Amino acid sequence: MNLAAEIALAHRLADAARAEILPLFRTPVSSEAKEDATPVTLADRNAEEAMRRILKAEVPQDGVFGEEFGEEKGRSGRQWVLDPIDGTTAFLAGRATFGTLIALLVDGFPVLGLIDQPVLKERWLGVAGQGTTLNGQPVSARACRDLSRATIATTGPHYFSQQEGEVFMALAAKTDHKRMVMGGDCYNYACLASGHIDIVCEAGLKLHDYAALVPVVEGAGGMMCDWNGEPLHDASEGHVLALGDPARLEDVLAAMSGKDAHDDHAH
Repeated sequence: MNLAAEIALAHRLADAARAEILPLFRTPVSSEAKEDATPVTLADRNAEEAMRRILKAEVPQDGVFGEEFGEEKGRSGRQWVLDPIDGTTAFLAGRATFGTLIALLVDGFPVLGLIDQPVLKERWLGVAGQGTTLNGQPVSARACRDLSRATIATTGPHYFSQQEGEVFMALAAKTDHKRMVMGGDCYNYACLASGHIDIVCEAGLKLHDYAALVPVVEGAGGMMCDWNGEPLHDASEGHVLALGDPARLEDVLAAMSGKDAHDDHAH
């Protein structure tokens, strides 16, 4: 799969979104609550509209699914998935941990993903069969020899139901929980791909929240799956795990189920 044209297009989309978002960052931009009570701003809408205009002009045969303006069916088996500002809450708080997410799905599976942080001018690109890059330089996730040394991140406890929260805390308890990171949205996954975080665990994510993350994390040597260890695709239910070191998957799933994985280094 030669994705050179698609990669160039993804960069143009990210540039267009960045141009809409940056002038509104840390300005008194008003927000309103959507039906699901999450905030949306003019920056979200302008950025998605700018990306959609480019896609309509250049790849009218491809489907588009965006957070703000829903789905337009295509006829090519390919779908662009857009989240103009993943982390609108962080954007409104003046924090540069939000990002623009752009993914290309072929037959429901992500083959290209881009995470752009407009303020810091950082852009991670993941492509199936290629290594992940940050601003064109290769990055890689780090090894984690033991779950007890892992740094875990999640956007926030309020995104979990009570039961999901208990599963998360069971996992967090087995990690180096004094170093737990709260907040961060897509930026946590970018930091994991660059080797700074070991595990991200979240629930309630929608396709536009996770599609772009998969190629970025996996191209850096990490893995992404649902809470059962299954691959993510367009019908996944939104329980998302990212691991910098795939060797820890069994330990992570055991911790989440409240069991102990067989401990090779019994003390």
